[in-house]
Amino acid sequence: MSRRARARVVVIWDRCKGCGFCIEFCPRGVLKFSEEFNERGAHPPEVARPEECIGCGVCQDICPDLAIFVVREDKPA
Repeated sequence: MSRRARARVVVIWDRCKGCGFCIEFCPRGVLKFSEEFNERGAHPPEVARPEECIGCGVCQDICPDLAIFVVREDKPA
């Protein structure tokens, strides 16, 4: 049985300062700015296209505030 890597992006809402690096550098365009403000007055990212996430981890690697991370979920294809 073949396996395909799947992932879920988790945003720590009030830790985000809204720099947008995760959105800009996501190779699959998974993220977008939310319309809501967090307690810092920023628009944190939200997952716009979860089905496109491949779990590469670029978003978590580029975040200067450690406000986003990827949870890998291996499931049968």
